[in-house]
Amino acid sequence: MKSEGTRRSRKERVGLVVSDRMNKTIMVGIERQVRHPMYGKFIKRTSKLMAHDEHEAAHRGDTVRIMETRPLSKHKRWRLVEIIQRTK
Repeated sequence: MKSEGTRRSRKERVGLVVSDRMNKTIMVGIERQVRHPMYGKFIKRTSKLMAHDEHEAAHRGDTVRIMETRPLSKHKRWRLVEIIQRTK
């Protein structure tokens, strides 16, 4: 039997809004550095995640925090938590 309170905490990521052209959806670019297996040089890799933005508050260029959630559509598994920094 599963005991109560065993649910894992949800993942959170901070990234840059790449696109806000969809209704109530934003595309967030998450940048990370990966070490090259042979040469040892660090390479930048970007993952693009779709996130739910209920009030359409985030715009292109904003730095946002997103949180993992249940599947909301075919590609959306994240939701907007807060806008950390707005674009000028």
